[in-house]
Amino acid sequence: MQLAELPWTVVESLDRDLPVVIPVAALEQHGHHLPLFTDSMLLGEVVRRAAERCRDTALFAPLTWLGNSHHHLDFPGTLSAEPRLYLDLLRGLANQFLTMGFRRIVFLNGHGGNIVPGRQATFELRQEHRQRKDLLLLFATYWETAEPPADGAFHQHEMGHACEWETSMILRIAPHLVGDYEAAVDVASDGEFGSTPRAWTTKDRTAPGHIGAPRHATPEKGELLLSTFSAGVESLVENVRKWSGARW
Repeated sequence: MQLAELPWTVVESLDRDLPVVIPVAALEQHGHHLPLFTDSMLLGEVVRRAAERCRDTALFAPLTWLGNSHHHLDFPGTLSAEPRLYLDLLRGLANQFLTMGFRRIVFLNGHGGNIVPGRQATFELRQEHRQRKDLLLLFATYWETAEPPADGAFHQHEMGHACEWETSMILRIAPHLVGDYEAAVDVASDGEFGSTPRAWTTKDRTAPGHIGAPRHATPEKGELLLSTFSAGVESLVENVRKWSGARW
């Protein structure tokens, strides 16, 4: 069910063990060929599909489109919350649901830059409420809830940025917003130091703004990805609903 469509009296009557899903995304540059709202559009579609399947078993908050996108600020059009402000925004949203009495909170993320502050926010929430044993606080990213079939259909095997995956999904839901993705050069996601984290801005890694191989995108791949990830979100929500409250 959608929080935005309910009167407060219905919210008051809901089971407090109902999973609460808070979608969080971004508005930022996505190369030369995808719209600024790509992350929010894709998460919105995944949530729409998952919410239809979880109509009576979860409460979905409206999507929060402002994210932590400071690494993209060199590209015009990007809007970003200050990192500490963003972290506190997430904590505040969760705390308001906790004040209402809900106990199972899932942030569902659609933007890579939100992962670090999102995990930190849920960590801080747990410390703030450390005496409570009835809380489940999760931060999940939609493309990590399920893996697409490894059948050779995809050139990429992980999410990039304005890449084969994102371009395919936008081709599926809003092809009129996609530019000349077939002319985009491949931009490798790995760097000189491999898996060792390095501080970076997006322009350190890519001049056009995309990372990956968007030229391999198709709307058919987009449908497969959207179907896979929405099913993954549905499975996650069901696991939250069934949480025993006991196991770590």
